[in-house]
Amino acid sequence: MATKNKVIITCAVTGAIHTPSMSPYLPVTASEIADAAIGAAEAGAAVVHLHARDPKDGRPDQTPEGFEPFLKIIKQRSDCVVNITTGGAPTMSIQERVRPAATWRPELASLNMGSMNFGLFPMLARFDAQLKHQWERDYLGNKGILFHNTFEDIEHILTTLSPHGTRFEFECYDTAHLYNLKHFHDAGLVKGPLFIQTVFGLMGGIGAHYDDVMHMRRTADRLFGDQYKWSVLGAGKNQMNIAAISAALGGHVRVGLEDSLWAGRGKLAESNAQQVRSARQIIEGLGLEIATPDEAREMLALKGTDTVGF
Repeated sequence: MATKNKVIITCAVTGAIHTPSMSPYLPVTASEIADAAIGAAEAGAAVVHLHARDPKDGRPDQTPEGFEPFLKIIKQRSDCVVNITTGGAPTMSIQERVRPAATWRPELASLNMGSMNFGLFPMLARFDAQLKHQWERDYLGNKGILFHNTFEDIEHILTTLSPHGTRFEFECYDTAHLYNLKHFHDAGLVKGPLFIQTVFGLMGGIGAHYDDVMHMRRTADRLFGDQYKWSVLGAGKNQMNIAAISAALGGHVRVGLEDSLWAGRGKLAESNAQQVRSARQIIEGLGLEIATPDEAREMLALKGTDTVGF
């Protein structure tokens, strides 16, 4: 099928950064996560990026059992590409983080490409008064979070998941992460087409200035040539600006309540689908088309749904 000028929209529907007291629209229960993913797919997302949460208080849950209910519902009701996180939450061990993808063998799994400071604490001042759970305050206020992604960790995820045919959304929060990916590419542990998700505006990673975006794009071009597909996500208020830059440059985009709670200045997004529709409007306004799930599978050389474990 012809995929030139087709843009893959990924929607990350809940994540592990924002906490449930921040927005009544953040999916927490399995049914909410399933409905959010299906709604995003119906709005135009070819890929849904998934985390699980404890339904009682919304804290991140990286048990395979936490993922099972919504994975089965999504597969029954949608043909979207399912992407399971191996990032989990930055406070989790690598063994804990890889378990859901190792169990359920998805077409895609995220893979963070380097260790980094992970600064959630600026959000505490904004949301402190409305936080309902002590875990939220402890989590957001922690200035000591180091997101642990050593070369050993990365290799462990690659060698655990690759034998099942799972491919990767390589999350690169800074230039060094692109060079780390180059190391694994040169070593033959990953092969093109690489799906590189460059992340902008999260404290501890590269900023969200236009020059930062172009620097990451130029570096990826130089390191990987035509062996990769470039996608972006902008954190918080940067979400749609960064998406527009990527689409205008022939790249792909990621949106969703994991990355931003907002649908404009001071206005909470009421659904993941709302953000997908906004991204779609930008893409189609540039004369481009959104990719279907099967077109995304072709572009990213995915295995299809026949051999997933859910």
